[in-house]
Amino acid sequence: MAGGHTIDALGQFELHPVLGSLGESLRFSQSALLMVIASALILLLLYVGMRPRAIVPGRLQATAEVMYEFVHNMAVDQIGPEGKRFFPFVFTLFSFILFGNYLGLVPGSFTFTSHIVVTAGLALLVFVVGLLVALRSQGFGFFAHFMPEGAPVALAPLLVPIEILSYLSRPISLSVRLFANMMAGHVMFEMFAAFAIMLGGIHLIGPVLGIAPIAINIALMALELLVGGLQAYVFAILTCIYLREAVAH
Repeated sequence: MAGGHTIDALGQFELHPVLGSLGESLRFSQSALLMVIASALILLLLYVGMRPRAIVPGRLQATAEVMYEFVHNMAVDQIGPEGKRFFPFVFTLFSFILFGNYLGLVPGSFTFTSHIVVTAGLALLVFVVGLLVALRSQGFGFFAHFMPEGAPVALAPLLVPIEILSYLSRPISLSVRLFANMMAGHVMFEMFAAFAIMLGGIHLIGPVLGIAPIAINIALMALELLVGGLQAYVFAILTCIYLREAVAH
């Protein structure tokens, strides 16, 4: 507390029912609402954007085509010819995370990708899909990857547990990376906004001092626009890498 104001930087991540409670254990929170909105906006962009099918695309069609081509090229380049088969899955992840990150920048909105339960759910989905694809493509030969090629057999009791632990840590690193980056950005927004309010309350020089945190928040907004797109890209490209390892013989 300073100057009669308190900074609750983590309060913005609390979940609240937005459509009333559906019971003691079932509540439709703002996080779920924003997920529905993000999904609806993605479908709307693809439907409305591609509906004209113009030779010279408009803004919406150009945006939809750029997203489609970008993710398609990523999937094919990283996974190979099999990437076309996994393109819908990668595109869905990329667009869902991208829209979730950017919707959270709208004042009064909520960033559902700043909740570990959401990012962990997405990461576990990628892990399970990758594991099932690996077992289907490689059979029991998949387990040979836990013993590095060319390593002495005598080191197997040491190397195999390390490789298994490294493989199982993938969903943890994938989820924490996205969650931590999005959460940190919004905490900084809250902190500097609170500083601007506090400094603005100082007589005479307050309004002048308050300009600095406002300018920093503007710079942070530009940074968050970059981070939001980058984190969606990193999540998607790591998904492609895991799928490439799954289909590789």
